[in-house]
Amino acid sequence: MRLFSSICVLLFAVSGFVAAKSAVGNRLLVVLEDESQKSLYSKFWADLEARDFELSFDSPRNEQLSLFKHGQLVFDHLLLTPPKSKGYGPTLTPKILLDYVNAGGNILLALSAEAGTPSAISSLLLEFDIFLPTDKHSVVVDHFNYDTVSASEKHDVLLVSRPTLSRSDVVDFFGGGGILALPNAVGQTLGNNNPLLTPLLKAPATAYAYNPKDDTESVEDVFATGSQLALVSAMQARNSARFVVLGSLESLQDKWYGASVKAPGGGKSVKTVNQEFAKQVTEWVFKEVGVLKVVSVNHHEITPSKKPGENSTQLGLLNPGIYRIKNDVKYSIELSQWSHTHWAPFTPPAADSLQLEFSMLSPFHRLGLTPTSSSANSTTFSTTFTTPDQHGIFAFKVNYKRPWLTNIEEKLQVTVRHFAHDEWPRSWAITGAWPWIAGLWSVIAGFLAFVILWLYSEPPKEDGQRRRKLSISTAK
Repeated sequence: MRLFSSICVLLFAVSGFVAAKSAVGNRLLVVLEDESQKSLYSKFWADLEARDFELSFDSPRNEQLSLFKHGQLVFDHLLLTPPKSKGYGPTLTPKILLDYVNAGGNILLALSAEAGTPSAISSLLLEFDIFLPTDKHSVVVDHFNYDTVSASEKHDVLLVSRPTLSRSDVVDFFGGGGILALPNAVGQTLGNNNPLLTPLLKAPATAYAYNPKDDTESVEDVFATGSQLALVSAMQARNSARFVVLGSLESLQDKWYGASVKAPGGGKSVKTVNQEFAKQVTEWVFKEVGVLKVVSVNHHEITPSKKPGENSTQLGLLNPGIYRIKNDVKYSIELSQWSHTHWAPFTPPAADSLQLEFSMLSPFHRLGLTPTSSSANSTTFSTTFTTPDQHGIFAFKVNYKRPWLTNIEEKLQVTVRHFAHDEWPRSWAITGAWPWIAGLWSVIAGFLAFVILWLYSEPPKEDGQRRRKLSISTAK
């Protein structure tokens, strides 16, 4: 009975994972200190639940909260809202959050100028080379791109254009056009020491960050201005864990989903696309899109057909551990891409391609992989080449790292040996060796002829009689 119960629980867990829209799991922890704020984001929570995420709300003050259990992740994803205290407490320290990312967890960190940014958040972002203003309540304002309806005086509700669709840019997953309303936005600047960081959404050229609590009429020594300020930043770690900093938590509130905003200049009111943009950002950070998987990797030796009169070739042993120099080899890798609910064939952009490296200390071959076949869930990329005239330990390497896609890094080691003694062609099959073979056999033939002549050449009879006479006279 206990075994039956365990099997039922296992099947239920597996079925729940398959139904999840995320490729890695549906367990999402929302760290929200003020429970009264939960109702302000009801549409945002409903959208996540409609995508089969299991939301768990908890306070950072809960001392029993833990992101790990027996060394494994308790939650697949984490959504952090700004706390009112100085930090998230001992259970969510910057080190624990870094360990969470290093273990493969995904984090969406939302900021708010009204709530402030405590030192714990600044310390965490410094680890990713993201810098925040020193003023806790610094806000990004723009006197030319703001909502005249809700921020006619403070100008702290930014109106930013969402990028338009483009296959070769970041808007492959985040585009579509439209206007975004970002109230109480916290600007970030990105350092140059982390090449994995990308500004997903930049501030307009006329925007700047300042502390509204300062009573000065003019702003001096601003933190950053214009495109130096990133409103939404994204990073994908080398282990493909994703980290996004959303500068405006209030942009996820219900009142900004489809709200009517009006820019200065007497233009018409337009509807915001905050809901669509929030969905695109969460789809990426929670790995509903842009996730690649290696289904299989195969390599074969290409050998000529042994049937007489046929010029065709056939594949040798699957994935052998040793090859010979100057062997013809076929390499293939099968890839899939997660598309919201299922695995689909992966199609790289037209200007991009996968590459195979056959290397020892350095690549001997760097070849493009072309799609050769496709199924309902995957695409197979293949190439053929000849192993170099160099023995040693080689490796098949596919290192595919592109923005907004999880990393593909496959490495298989094989041995490349010399020709065996019985694999070299015979000397008479090499035309350049014919003069040497002729010289060798001519010497052998001459020596045999000399021996035969020496053995079978009889001395003259007169010399024989003379020798007998001399021997008789000497004896007397």
